[in-house]
Amino acid sequence: MDTHLDERTGTEAESDLRLLEAPDTPWVTLVWDDPVNLMSYVTYVFSTYFGYPVAQCERLMMQVHTTGRATVATGPRETMERHVEALHDFGLWATVSKAGE
Repeated sequence: MDTHLDERTGTEAESDLRLLEAPDTPWVTLVWDDPVNLMSYVTYVFSTYFGYPVAQCERLMMQVHTTGRATVATGPRETMERHVEALHDFGLWATVSKAGE
């Protein structure tokens, strides 16, 4: 049997353990307010990329504009990373985060 001594601190090891215990914890794609893109363009991106109804796109865009960010998608980490990459291609500021953080 192969044994491995974990030299990390208890906090790091506990963090890894929590990830193993809750692998289904969803991730989110966040879009952040920026000084470059017009509100109409952000609405257009949400509509064309995600296929959301216009009313939902406008609500998300206003949340980005007024609060500085909005959660635009929730799901597995890999999917959220693809969304962020696509949103970057559109010129939006987006990041991935664990849901609830």
